[in-house]
Amino acid sequence: MDRNFIQKLLIGIFAIACLIFGLNLFTSSEYAQGQTQNDKLEVNGNVSSSRMTYGRFLEYLEMGWVKQVDLYDNSRNAIVQASSPELGNRPQAIRVEIPIGASQLIQKLKEYNIDFDAHPAPTKNIFITIASNLLLPLIFISGLIFFFQNSDNFSQNSGSSPMNIGKSPARFDPRPETGITFNDIAGIDEAKAEFEEIVSFLKEPDRYTRVGAKIPKGVLLVGPPGTGKTLLAKAIANEANVPFFSVAGSEFVEMFIGIGAARIRDLFTKASENAPCIVFIDEIDAVGRERGSGIGGGNDEREQTLNQLLTEMDGFKENKGVIVVGATNRVDILDGALLRPGRFDRRITVGLPDRLGRIGILKVHAKNKPLAEDVSLVQLANRTPGFSGADLANLLNEAAILATRYKKQIITKNEVNEAADRIIGGIAGTTMEDTKNKRLIAYHEVGHAIAGSVLEGHDEVEKITLIPRGGAKGLTWFTPNEEQGLLSRSQLLARIIMTLSGRVTEQIVFGDPEVTTGASNDLQQVTSIARQMVTRYGMSNIGPIALENDESPADYDDKLADRIDSEVCKIINHCESVAKKIILDNRVIIDLVVEKLLDMETLDGEEFRELVRNYTVLPTKAI
Repeated sequence: MDRNFIQKLLIGIFAIACLIFGLNLFTSSEYAQGQTQNDKLEVNGNVSSSRMTYGRFLEYLEMGWVKQVDLYDNSRNAIVQASSPELGNRPQAIRVEIPIGASQLIQKLKEYNIDFDAHPAPTKNIFITIASNLLLPLIFISGLIFFFQNSDNFSQNSGSSPMNIGKSPARFDPRPETGITFNDIAGIDEAKAEFEEIVSFLKEPDRYTRVGAKIPKGVLLVGPPGTGKTLLAKAIANEANVPFFSVAGSEFVEMFIGIGAARIRDLFTKASENAPCIVFIDEIDAVGRERGSGIGGGNDEREQTLNQLLTEMDGFKENKGVIVVGATNRVDILDGALLRPGRFDRRITVGLPDRLGRIGILKVHAKNKPLAEDVSLVQLANRTPGFSGADLANLLNEAAILATRYKKQIITKNEVNEAADRIIGGIAGTTMEDTKNKRLIAYHEVGHAIAGSVLEGHDEVEKITLIPRGGAKGLTWFTPNEEQGLLSRSQLLARIIMTLSGRVTEQIVFGDPEVTTGASNDLQQVTSIARQMVTRYGMSNIGPIALENDESPADYDDKLADRIDSEVCKIINHCESVAKKIILDNRVIIDLVVEKLLDMETLDGEEFRELVRNYTVLPTKAI
């Protein structure tokens, strides 16, 4: 129904209701005015007026003190003209309420020859009476409808209107122009190739159907946040040039039972009507969580919504052209029925980019940014292992903001490095004054750097700084030369030695009484690595036994727990002795680097290594 017509209809209903209310009010006021006039006529000339019970009235009637009676409201009320010795023999107008069932009153009045008169109640129009009873609910309901139809918060386009409560909240674009193409996506080439195949099917379905090929009904994108899952969906929508439905999984789940299932049905009905098309459900784990896993056995509304989703995906005919794309970073909690073939046939992992992937991503995001010649995207990619695509985009954006703050026309290496430091370590704080604490922190950080440099199994030093960032008073950053998911025993020991070297340097230079609490986080890291070596990786005298994992808590007796603690202490004590030897052997170098660091406050990796090479031979790091 047209919205303007609804508005006119509501205004008409409101006007009619107001007219009826006015007529009823006028009639009621006219009756009240007449009633008031009658009361005035009856009471006129009397000295006073009062009330009397019906029993007392009968006694007055028997005593002959009643002179006149006027009956009102169908003989429910009476105004009695009476005089008695009790009243000083003065005429009084007395109001009496006559109870129900006193039908013999008129007969008694006749018996005692009392002058009486019955005043009939004024009649009211039946139509006006009914209309007035319905007036307030009608005005209330009409006002609510009018409010919801005109409110910006409950617009029809938003899908939040009470009239659309069972409608799909998905955004629909018949010809999406997201501005994102496959050329704008880098670092996830495998996932991009899978989607290029789907786009090919949507554009040329006959090529596949001729050989009996079946395109997947659903594609599930799995990966950490910020890796480009939503970006891929935007790219496929733009490249395929077919109707595109996008919705978040949380938008299906509501407080009321059945709403989510109704929205799922509506979404897939619209998708079928617009086939071929793409349905993108972001954060699908909000609705696809494994059934029966919630508190008390699960959530009925969410599970009904999931059941409806499973049914709808099963109901699609093969090669109809409706492809469901889901995205999640919690594939481990999804229901098994959702992942089977016939629903989400393909699972595409969109992981963190490697070094080459990061270079490609940085090139994409650097297209519209004026970079100086001293900015090396390759070096920046080497420095940012573990960064997602979103992190890299944010890094270059922060560099652009800093360049604007410094009133520069181009982005230089200084802004890029500062942006990277901000993201990795936090916002820079105020530099400490040249005090004992500053010198102690300098020795602590240089101890880390020296140990990490002389150990062959450890990563290269990227930067040493005394500028506070986040909760740290100083920082030493290392950049891995290779990206690998596997770590050897020597590499784990090298990490423990490097981490302990900061505290060891404090101990050697300033003595045991001056050792500070600054190494508390270092000790936590050391203990965690050593314990994992014993309980998970089998790198101890206990043997190749996995005693702990992420899924189940530790379950062993006190004797075995004591052995585990003993092995952890052995590893840490051994690494501490190695760290002490490294610091003592390089004591002169440490003093020189500390003085340089106190003067400059920040040393990059090359400056540090050039200074150290003058006094010792650094091992060649594995690439």
